Amino acid sequence: MLQTVPAAMPATAPGTTPALSVTSLHAAYGQSEVLHGIDLTVAPGEIVAVMGRNGMGKSTLMRTLMGILPAKSGTIRVAGRDVTGLKSHQRVAAGLAYVPQGRMIFSTMTVQENIETGLTVTRESKVPPDLYAMFPVLLEMKGRRGGNLSGGQQQQLAIARALASRPGVLLLDEPTEGIQPSIIREMGRMLRTIRDERGLSIVVSEQVLSFALDIADRVLVIENGSIVHEDARADIDDATVARYLSV
Repeated sequence: MLQTVPAAMPATAPGTTPALSVTSLHAAYGQSEVLHGIDLTVAPGEIVAVMGRNGMGKSTLMRTLMGILPAKSGTIRVAGRDVTGLKSHQRVAAGLAYVPQGRMIFSTMTVQENIETGLTVTRESKVPPDLYAMFPVLLEMKGRRGGNLSGGQQQQLAIARALASRPGVLLLDEPTEGIQPSIIREMGRMLRTIRDERGLSIVVSEQVLSFALDIADRVLVIENGSIVHEDARADIDDATVARYLSV
């Protein structure tokens, strides 16, 4: 077992309000606590990868940040605003967006209808042209049912739907699951473009180390509900992170 280490300092510049700030976050399913005091700070425009094996708490962290699972204790702030007690749709209005594991698109609705469900907090009635410009394949298929898209296309649709709310922080839970390697590389480029063009922060939970190293400014490792390792991209020892991910 590798030694637990204290969390590294975030990359947020002095005097800059973090895009996302999590302090001493605890969460539980019933009487079973799953997150044990998570501290996490994400700077504006930063991509952070949260890595770990199955069952270590990655998805629970994402669900708690989004308000799907209530926090037992601790604080979640988005751009300085305390959202800990808010419901999920209120967190969307506050600037959080979420792409769940498995994408969870509406399979019987068209591509356009799927994206339009993300517009509720912006009060826009039509899909903004810049979204279709970012995902040209979705423009070509806007009249096609979501269930008829490939896995990679469905992932693009889920991300486009999340971006329709014009978030400041995008949460992605296991985005490479079930996606072909060639599409994974393209997704990495797409996420970096989204960050660069929109200036938003991205937090991605992931098991594929190559993908995390490709996109992330910082990599954290979660094990048994606690952050046990953290490094800036330039300082990452691939072998150390890989040991945490091995069974």
